[in-house]
Amino acid sequence: MNVRAAFIDMDGTLLTTSNEISRRNAEAIYELINQGVHVFLATGRQYEITVPYHRALGLTTPMICLNGASIHDGLTGKAIQIKPISLDKDRLHVVTSQVPCDIVVHTATGLYCNQINVEIDGWIKEGQVPPRYVGDLSQANYQDVLKYSIKTGSRESELSELFIEEADIINWNDGFEIVARGVSKWAAIQSILKLYQINPANVVTFGDGPNDIQMLRHAGTGVAMANAEPEVKAVADFVTGHHERDGLAVFIERYLIQTFAI
Repeated sequence: MNVRAAFIDMDGTLLTTSNEISRRNAEAIYELINQGVHVFLATGRQYEITVPYHRALGLTTPMICLNGASIHDGLTGKAIQIKPISLDKDRLHVVTSQVPCDIVVHTATGLYCNQINVEIDGWIKEGQVPPRYVGDLSQANYQDVLKYSIKTGSRESELSELFIEEADIINWNDGFEIVARGVSKWAAIQSILKLYQINPANVVTFGDGPNDIQMLRHAGTGVAMANAEPEVKAVADFVTGHHERDGLAVFIERYLIQTFAI
């Protein structure tokens, strides 16, 4: 397997449920880097809660954040590419006001939300950056939106379809996300591959969620985690172990490190 670059999802892939990088996963990544493989993080997280793990691994490569809506320089953290979404905000807030939900608006300058929940509280602790605004989002003056996250507690396909003519939708079991047309981790990966002059055939991607489907399908090698949903596993070339049992490292050790061993 001739691999020159690896793009790794974070939640459900690199990280445990307690948001930790296991020693085995870290050591496997170090081996890849020592063998000349470029390693990147590709996540649905915003920059502030991506960069601590990027630094922990000693990476200097660009970070793909918010499902590809932003790419950040690996040294300065500066956004080197953003893809804002154009959405009728008034209509969004009218529609979502009819359904009990948590709404998070990820912008180029920070986070806006209608209330603090356990997830956001965790983000604040990880990134050490509080939301710019908490409250009635119809009254908030936000711009340059990169992603909307709407948590309803269930798969709300009927609700998400109301926005399908304006944007791209990612449906999750507990809600959905809205991004600009053409935004995906894979689209962001393609931008980086051009910069590094790497053929997509020489890329391996790792993920577990619906936001990983495109990069698993189109990369030279797509690897789904054992904890991934069936539709995610269906597009992958391989299925490795569970993210709580070092599934990332299991694949790297078996298929990649041995390939590059002298």
